[in-house]
Amino acid sequence: MQKLIGGIVDFRTRIRPGVRETFARLALGQSPDCFFVACSDSRVVPNLFASTDPGDLFVLRNVGNLVPPADASGRDRSAAAAVEFAVSGLGVRDIVVCGHSSCGAMTAVIDGALPAGAPHLDGWLDHGRNVLAELQTRPDFAPELPMTDRLSQLSVMRQIAHLRTYPAVQAGVAAGTLRLRGWWFDISEAEVLAWDPTRDRFSALLGMDDPPGAGIVP
Repeated sequence: MQKLIGGIVDFRTRIRPGVRETFARLALGQSPDCFFVACSDSRVVPNLFASTDPGDLFVLRNVGNLVPPADASGRDRSAAAAVEFAVSGLGVRDIVVCGHSSCGAMTAVIDGALPAGAPHLDGWLDHGRNVLAELQTRPDFAPELPMTDRLSQLSVMRQIAHLRTYPAVQAGVAAGTLRLRGWWFDISEAEVLAWDPTRDRFSALLGMDDPPGAGIVP
């Protein structure tokens, strides 16, 4: 907490003068072009590794970067509300689902170890457990990676499939006004990978066309 408070003081004295005009403009409204779904993990910092400015990303962060399918939104409304607001309210052009290495949520899905007295966490991870069953039928998927990372990468693709169950997302994709992208952050290498449909795997994101489409999932 001391570091956090010190950072606020540093922001006020050193950074705030240079960004006050930006925030004054943003106070009038936001128009992000990307809805970014990331894990709550403290090591995953989208604005840092994507070099974005305030107002660029509308971000949903939760345990495991999970998106419940639309038919499960009755019990998991927060993520569903974020999807609907991003697409229908803000008109974002892109949705990025970004998983990461060494994900604690994926580890818990594999070994079943959860903190005591965490029924909500247990229920939430149901949205990742179905991916584990899928992975067990895919021995060819990223076999060079540890089990947790293989599950994390495949989960990105499953969450994108879940996104496609939302009517607003379906309409945007059909109209060509919305693109869905799969990314994955390798913490140890501080490297962002993007889904490459031509190779059925994640590859280093070097530009808009490498891998093809910067992770667009057809």
